[in-house]
Amino acid sequence: MYSEEQVMEFDAGYLFLSYQAKETRKDIHMKQLMLGNKALARGLYEAGCGVVSSYPGTPSTEVTEEAAKYEEIYCEWAPNEKVAMETAFGASLAGVRSFCGMKHVGLNVAADPLFTCSYTGVNAGMVICVADDAGMHSSQNEQDSRHYAKSAKIPMLEPSDSGEAYAFAKAAFELSEEFDTPVIIKMCTRVAHSQSIVEPGSREEREPKPYEKNIAKYVMMPANAIGRHPVIEERTRKLTEYAENCRFNRVEMGDTRIGIITSSTSYQYVKEVFGENASILKLGMIYPLPKKLILDFASRVEKVVIVEELDPIIEEHCKALGLTVTGKDLLPMEGEYSQNLIAQKLGEKVPSYKSLGENLPGRPPVMCAGCPHRGLFYILSKKKCTVLGDIGCYTLGAVAPLSAMEMTLCMGASISSIHGFNKALGEKSEGKTVAVIGDSTFMHSGMTGLANIAYNQSNSTVIILDNSITGMTGHQQNPTTGYNIKGDPAGKIDLESLCRAMGFRRVKVVDPYHLDECERVIGEELEAKEPSVIISRRPCALLKYVKHEAPLTVKEENCKGCKSCMRLGCPAISIKNGKAVIDSTLCVGCKVCQQLCNFDALQAGEVSA
Repeated sequence: MYSEEQVMEFDAGYLFLSYQAKETRKDIHMKQLMLGNKALARGLYEAGCGVVSSYPGTPSTEVTEEAAKYEEIYCEWAPNEKVAMETAFGASLAGVRSFCGMKHVGLNVAADPLFTCSYTGVNAGMVICVADDAGMHSSQNEQDSRHYAKSAKIPMLEPSDSGEAYAFAKAAFELSEEFDTPVIIKMCTRVAHSQSIVEPGSREEREPKPYEKNIAKYVMMPANAIGRHPVIEERTRKLTEYAENCRFNRVEMGDTRIGIITSSTSYQYVKEVFGENASILKLGMIYPLPKKLILDFASRVEKVVIVEELDPIIEEHCKALGLTVTGKDLLPMEGEYSQNLIAQKLGEKVPSYKSLGENLPGRPPVMCAGCPHRGLFYILSKKKCTVLGDIGCYTLGAVAPLSAMEMTLCMGASISSIHGFNKALGEKSEGKTVAVIGDSTFMHSGMTGLANIAYNQSNSTVIILDNSITGMTGHQQNPTTGYNIKGDPAGKIDLESLCRAMGFRRVKVVDPYHLDECERVIGEELEAKEPSVIISRRPCALLKYVKHEAPLTVKEENCKGCKSCMRLGCPAISIKNGKAVIDSTLCVGCKVCQQLCNFDALQAGEVSA
């Protein structure tokens, strides 16, 4: 366990490094290469955005991190996406332009306020960014967020590069205020995390719009909501008319033998494959979609092809207009597109200098050397526990050789699920099943599940993996760390006190580097006949302020080649010529592997001067 002095040292180290890492912002009015997310943040800044509230989620995270570099914008990490959207709505209501950002699955969490703030409309402009993850590079599903725009009747803009991300962010606030609606900007992994040219301008300072009490508009009880629905339908009709000639949609006429209707990153793939050998209708406003513009474009070409990732949103709209189009009959519904795929499916040849090699070597994810979760998962695997997991770095506990996790659904589901699991099986599962959840995920949506266990009393053991940071998305702060998005001291939630306040009498804290301690405490809590919480606490090994021990060394004459150390799946350990080998560039000296060796072959190294 860490002493109070060590924790204070970590805190001081974090503050120093966070302030060192801050960038000094300058308004450089020249063309720059910008990451899509950074460009979007620049657009928010120049549009006079005053409040940003988000929850980190790849590939959306950098938008808020970049916005936080502008002192004129108040930025925060919210506990979850629902809270972030409601915070942004409150700022809009107060008359200040606002923004909230999230990944596609985060929009599920924020769906409740999303649908209703469509009815209320806005005061100052409100922009919502959702970043989809076609190909599931870092996500548990591959949903298409365009459905939300249609269902919630909220306009959606879809940039295809950094320049458009910048421009669309600025224009979205104007659109929001002109049509009294939140506006969604839909990014995707390739646009969010690629770079293209942006020419930044200056910030437009804006006085807050006066807030005026309007119960019929802002109080969504049934009688008022009934009155607002026709307003929303009329707004959608006006937005459809606007889409016919708006700046977001454009026609690029080329060879009329084929006309391609596309959007987002698919537009870039189409341009690389076809160049001028096709006519293109590039849709930047993806909801509501135009009618006359599409019909006119189709009348000017011999064949219409729809190129869009994931679901056939544009295709179904075109078919509803009576057009015969080619789309998902050739192109897949799942996965991320590429230049090569489009060329192959549409019968084009990519020039050799443009062709992208896709047969890259596999690089499966793995928990980092010294990861504090590894030791705990080893014990859970050793005890043959059924482990219900959650969303975070620790999801890798499901991967061999640990293979310790058997379920991952969505943020917070581990705690709710273990309650249902144990209620369903009773003594058959009690004492054998645990739920694991990270500290940030627990604050996001684990507390309500824990309240359910306390209230309805299942004999469940919940393990909170407290690594003092939001690790998976790149080390963002959360309500348990004591620092805000800028690294300044902030309110800090005490997990032990919180769990006890929620009705848990049994709350234990363990250090996951100490295997015997973990095994003993887990055994005790599984045997207990009441709900319990174990907090596995040690900072992420990658945090810059964490001081590591010297790398371990292998005493070859003692090593029997039994491979016990390999059961941890640590990337710093390998076997060569029948003996264990430790990569000193990776090893952080955690000594977890040393506790598995029965022959004293793994020995602590000396700290260099």
